[in-house]
Amino acid sequence: MKIVIAGGSGFVGQKLTDTLLNEGHEIIILSRKDSKIDGNIKYVKWLQEDTYPENEIISADAFVNLAGVSINEGRWTAEHRKQIYASRMEATDELLRIISALQTKPAVLVNASAIGIYPTSEDNVYTEESLDYADDFLGQTVTDWEKKAVSVESEGIRVAFMRFGVILGIDGGALPLMVLPYKLFAGGPVGTGNQWVSWVHIEDVAHAIAFTLSNPQVYGPVNVTSPFPKRMKYFGKTIGSVLHRPHWIPVPSFIMKIVLGKKSSLVLEGQHVLPEKLLNNGFKFHFPTLESALNDLYKKDV
Repeated sequence: MKIVIAGGSGFVGQKLTDTLLNEGHEIIILSRKDSKIDGNIKYVKWLQEDTYPENEIISADAFVNLAGVSINEGRWTAEHRKQIYASRMEATDELLRIISALQTKPAVLVNASAIGIYPTSEDNVYTEESLDYADDFLGQTVTDWEKKAVSVESEGIRVAFMRFGVILGIDGGALPLMVLPYKLFAGGPVGTGNQWVSWVHIEDVAHAIAFTLSNPQVYGPVNVTSPFPKRMKYFGKTIGSVLHRPHWIPVPSFIMKIVLGKKSSLVLEGQHVLPEKLLNNGFKFHFPTLESALNDLYKKDV
């Protein structure tokens, strides 16, 4: 397939690009830098004045939208939250414009999303059938993002929303910060420890997107999380076990709120989310258990 990726230089985008290239697909990455061809990847300039990416794309089988300011970087100041929200709306608007301008439409748009659309809870279990949505900053951002992207269905294009959980990788995401205290022999329970961590290995994220691109029966919300989410206290103990470090120094909630501000909700609160749609359609996780995921990521450190 000929696949256009917005946000291809990011944490997920780089892994996805490598995965799709290995599968033999043709890749076009929308970039703010000048258009060029680098090996098997074509970079096309976008989101700049007087740029018309559709003239260089001409046609494509699929679009993947991963564009947006990272929620993991920096404190959630009012300005940063505005950037997180606006960057997603702006990029999606432009992507929809490009698709509309193409004479030959893609078959599918896979749009990034997040399990933050679900309310935090220590008791509820969320699947793609769940319609209880959060009304906080992250919940509203994700809801508006999905509502904007789904409009492309009017052009006969299949749309899938990849609701990412906590993505585990050593080159980005939340895991390096979560692991750092353990490497310093200062790891321990965070907050109450009862909050859920619905996690997923970065490799499974890339393969889940590739799977969705190739399977027309997969559409709408798609939870991209391991089948076995864990509570934070178990998550921390497993990090300690894999790295052969103690799990003993508690980190009170008020400390996390001082250090991270409003972003502390990402580690102090959580959702118990299950990937029913992927499992029901035959997707196989490479790293279904937390132990297997962490051992793979930190095999060089142990």
